[in-house]
Amino acid sequence: MLSLARKLWAEAISGAPSAGPFGGRAGPASVPRGMRVYAVGDIHGRLDLLDQMLGQIVRDAEQAPNLLKYLVFLGDYVDRGPDSRLVIERLACGLPPAFGAVFLRGNHEDTMLGFLSDLRVAPGWLTYGGDTTLESYGIPAPDPDAPMEHLQQAQMMLNSLLPAHHRAFLTGLRCHLTIGDYHFVHAGVRPGVPLDRQEDQDRLWIREAFLVSRADHGKVVVHGHTIAPEPELLSNRIGIDTGAYATNRLTALVLEGTDRRFLCTV
Repeated sequence: MLSLARKLWAEAISGAPSAGPFGGRAGPASVPRGMRVYAVGDIHGRLDLLDQMLGQIVRDAEQAPNLLKYLVFLGDYVDRGPDSRLVIERLACGLPPAFGAVFLRGNHEDTMLGFLSDLRVAPGWLTYGGDTTLESYGIPAPDPDAPMEHLQQAQMMLNSLLPAHHRAFLTGLRCHLTIGDYHFVHAGVRPGVPLDRQEDQDRLWIREAFLVSRADHGKVVVHGHTIAPEPELLSNRIGIDTGAYATNRLTALVLEGTDRRFLCTV
């Protein structure tokens, strides 16, 4: 059973998403036998909550020593909270060794990467939390409407001070992952478009069209991006962004077979 679970995990992290027949699932959504998947919502610079959640996950996983355990992080590791640099460091270098892990790209990582080469994104990024990311790297954050030379100085400093392994982590983030009957993305998917034909712009940014849809997407979509006070469990999607940076509540979805449950920091 474990060898099959390893094979299915390897296929999941190396292959394209299954398009999935709309309305084609015969029974409850499930992940392959022999594995337990922990999907973690938006962290946004809260190293304290990330460490709390990792502790909960490790303790939870100890109750199932014969299963393979995998972590799926849904993106938005940076901005807003105070410790973006340390969050990236923990994810890149400090995860529990007994877990496989996949890291998805959020719109905030996408914008941070954009800032490194394109100052046109600077005002928006600084307005929506990029200031705290700069400060976590020891860089004074200019106002979003600061003169261009101030924005350029911050850009140059971040390019200089960003460790090579942080840059490699950010550029290596993927936009989607399919495991069994679940499709993991940061924001959501465009209803009516097969999963293997989705645009990354939608995977990172979509809101209303996805959130209000009750269409069968071919898989159950697990996502963050849009804050809700409680995890959202619907027939076609599961949302786990509970606004950790402001609420102190970081949420993880635990999937094993057809079972679903949640871990939360508060």
